[in-house]
This record gives sequence, structure tokens and C-alpha cells, in this order.
Amino acid sequence: MLKKMLENVREKMPLIHNITNYVTVNDCANILLACGGSPIMADDIGEVEEITSICGGLNINIGTLNERTIRSMLAAGKKANELGHPVILDPVGAGASSLRTNTAYTLLEEVKFSVIRGNISEIKTLALGGGTTKGVDADVADKVTDETLDSVIAFAKEFSKKTGAVIAITGVIDIVADAQKAYVIRNGVPVMSQITGSGCMLTAMTAAYITANPQEILEAAAAAVCAMGLCGEKAYEVMKKNNAGNSSFRNYLIDEICKLDGAALKEGAKYEIR
Repeated sequence: MLKKMLENVREKMPLIHNITNYVTVNDCANILLACGGSPIMADDIGEVEEITSICGGLNINIGTLNERTIRSMLAAGKKANELGHPVILDPVGAGASSLRTNTAYTLLEEVKFSVIRGNISEIKTLALGGGTTKGVDADVADKVTDETLDSVIAFAKEFSKKTGAVIAITGVIDIVADAQKAYVIRNGVPVMSQITGSGCMLTAMTAAYITANPQEILEAAAAAVCAMGLCGEKAYEVMKKNNAGNSSFRNYLIDEICKLDGAALKEGAKYEIR
């Protein structure tokens, strides 16, 4: 299954419209190219509907919101829904400010998302109407552990049932769930949290995977999460070998995504289905 998801991305080369944040926009473009997709970055209200129309999927990331881009996100999201294109939401920092939180709520009300990907604190904020967050990072009190895993899986499935979206909660343990089934994924390394944008890059890459596999959204999202974590592991080995730092790790991560093939993903993915 994972092998096919990746190979479809390489074969179809999906064009992804990204309305994302200016901190990580270049990394998101590069990760899309590395995984086999193609990026367009467009956030002006004068062109977002037109750009969405020529793309296969839409990535909405609220990391650096402003009033101008909020209008564009809503317009592009509605156009993508009209066209039947997959749409992914990354609610970066939801819970950190009323602007972020309320914008995320508005997007959920007005746009149908195929996938919602965030850390546990962001997803709890969306699902429960409030939560705790540390800037754009998950609050340590929300950390997903083996002890809390069952309850978080149940929470993710319930939120998926409510929204109709696949819910991807990423952290030390990743959970990708629809209303019936959850993938529990244990790929990745701690240094991934020491670079800005690993989550944003994953969201962009997930957009490519679900666009290339529109009938298998859950499996495609799980494959993207496995791929990112596995490539993080591979990049960390290169980092240690070269006695390098976190800036080099970011480049190694993109390199490993570029080199990854379906067979390596199938062999290296660490997941169980619950």
C-alpha cells in the first residue's frame, strides 16, 4: 500500500497550490519537488481561484496569517471544493492567538478538508474549542505517549467523524485516522523538531500524496507521514556521519525525500493499524 502511494506521486507529478507561511515557503516548495510533485505559491485574492483551478490539490497553512491571506484561503478552499480537489489544512499555532484560532474555525465551517494535519495541541484546539499551546509547538502536557495512545486514537477518530477529514496528529508518535481506522506511526527522530518547517513540509508533501491518490486519502496521508519520518531517520544518520548541525539536517532531509523509493518506504515504515 505505502509503496503504491509513493509511486503514484512520482508517476502523476501532482501540481499543488500552496497558500502557506513565509517562514517555510521555500522548504515547502522544495519538499514538493523532492517527493515528485510540483508547487505553485499564490496567495493574492486576484488569482487564487484561477491558480487552484489549474492545480490538482490545495495546501492551506495558517502559520503567518493576515487579513489579506485569510480571504484568499477561503476563496481558494471553496473553489477547490467546487472542483472536487483534495484540500489539506495545517492549523499552525491554533490556540496561540484568537486570530489563528478563529480563522481555523472559520475555515472548518466554510471549507471541506480532506486532511487536517497538526500537532496534538493544535488539533485539540480545533476539536474541543480551546487548548494549550506553546507558540506553534505542542504543549508538553498534551504529549502523545503509549499511556495516552488509546484515548488519542479515539479522539482522532471522533474528530474525523465530525469533520469528514482524515486527522493527522504528528509528534513523537504519529496518528493518522479516519472515523474507522487509525495508523500509529513510529518513524522519525527528535532532531526533526529542531528545524523550522518540518511540519509545514510534511503538510505540503501530504497534499501531493492525497492528490495523487484521491480515492485512498487515509492510506496516502499515512504514507506521507511514514515517508517523512523515515527520511528524517536517514537524514540524521548522514548528519551524525558528517558531524553536521541542524541546518545541514534540513538539506539532508530534502535529499532523502528525493531519493526515497517505494521499496525503501515499504521496508522502513514503522506502523500498526488500530
